[in-house]
Amino acid sequence: MKEIFKARASDFCLNKMGCGKTLTAIAVAGAAYQMGAIETVLIVAPTSVCAVWPKEFEDAATFKFKVNVLLGDKKQRLRELEALKAFPFKALKVAVINYESTWRDEIFEALLDWKPDMVIADESQRIKSHDAQQSKAMHKLGDVAKYKLILSGTPVQNNTTEVFSQYRFLDPTVFGMNFYAFRNRYAIMGGFSNRQIVGYKDLDELIRKEHSIAYRVTKEEALDLPEQTFITRNIRMNTKDRNLYDQIRRNSFAELESGGQVTAPTVLTKLLRLQQFTGGFIQADEGDKPELVFRGKLDALEDILEDYVIEAEKKLVVFCRFRPEIDLIQRLLDRRKIRYCSIYGDIKIDDRGDIVKEFQTNPKVKVFLAQIDTAGLGITLTAADTCVYYSVNFNYAAYSQSLARIHRIGQRNRCTYIHLVVEKTIDETVLKALAKKEDLAKTVVDDWKQFF
Repeated sequence: MKEIFKARASDFCLNKMGCGKTLTAIAVAGAAYQMGAIETVLIVAPTSVCAVWPKEFEDAATFKFKVNVLLGDKKQRLRELEALKAFPFKALKVAVINYESTWRDEIFEALLDWKPDMVIADESQRIKSHDAQQSKAMHKLGDVAKYKLILSGTPVQNNTTEVFSQYRFLDPTVFGMNFYAFRNRYAIMGGFSNRQIVGYKDLDELIRKEHSIAYRVTKEEALDLPEQTFITRNIRMNTKDRNLYDQIRRNSFAELESGGQVTAPTVLTKLLRLQQFTGGFIQADEGDKPELVFRGKLDALEDILEDYVIEAEKKLVVFCRFRPEIDLIQRLLDRRKIRYCSIYGDIKIDDRGDIVKEFQTNPKVKVFLAQIDTAGLGITLTAADTCVYYSVNFNYAAYSQSLARIHRIGQRNRCTYIHLVVEKTIDETVLKALAKKEDLAKTVVDDWKQFF
């Protein structure tokens, strides 16, 4: 086994969501520790996932370990790292930190001085941009580590050049150290100032090199998981609601047509208005109190709660994009006296693990309500087999990650996904784009009129 670690100091785990990437990482780290190859591990993960790692170690590790999550302000993070270093008993010492903190001056220097034996990049697509500060920090941390492991079910979100930065961290010998040399090798440039990727070349070579130190397992290959069923619950507007929606759509279209550069951010901002309306509210400006203008989805959700939660006594996961939607649904659940737990942006990271555990273990808690950006990855919600998408994110990677919260190891029942879709609105367009696995943020500039 020691010879294996000497020969393979880095690896890329491309297992699909729900196929045990976290368990694989713990097993690899544990094996290396028990062989005497490592003593310290740094795990870098999205903020929402950091709190999950200690529980995963508790559930899976068969060796002695000490896990400290480095969250809070700078002093708290540094204090947790020092406490870990000073831990007096023999154990695998594991520090968990979010990507956004790795490049902060004092924290980065402290991590670099620590020189962890192994660095694990969880959801490594977070370092896909080669010139981002957190990517550069990860590259340097990787350079001082004996062993490296990256985990991702969706390593490529926009284009194939995103693998460069991840492999620069993992093993620079695969694709080299120079991004532009990599791009020139595998991408065809064109468009304005010859700066846009218009095609690819030598993809067979790229794929061969990528998989030289990577492995991928699909759910079909690794797991005997139940089938998935997707249902669209169509919602019709009355004449008054339709007229108001059309007015917002026309105004947004006119603003985009009036001149100026059409960019992804400007288009997406206009689309937000339409999606907020189908979710039930209008918010004139940031900071203004949301105004309830449409109850179609809320009424549909109440029907689902009646059928699945009250009558069938099943648990339910509900994903939303916007915080005001969370507030609307919470009031509905309070009125129906249905116990629930919620995770959204304002919920402290340290509290999220306990919230998930409460849903998983307490039979009285029937609904897990969450923002898709906050709780769409890294957590297990297999106490439920039904998931309602009140609204969805434009990002396909976030959406596909969220599907795996209930469809993963431990799930024994058929999984049902219910999309609430207001007819002839932005809801239909977004779902069609997601079905085609398109990155909307990338395509809206060229085809923005399709959304209006």
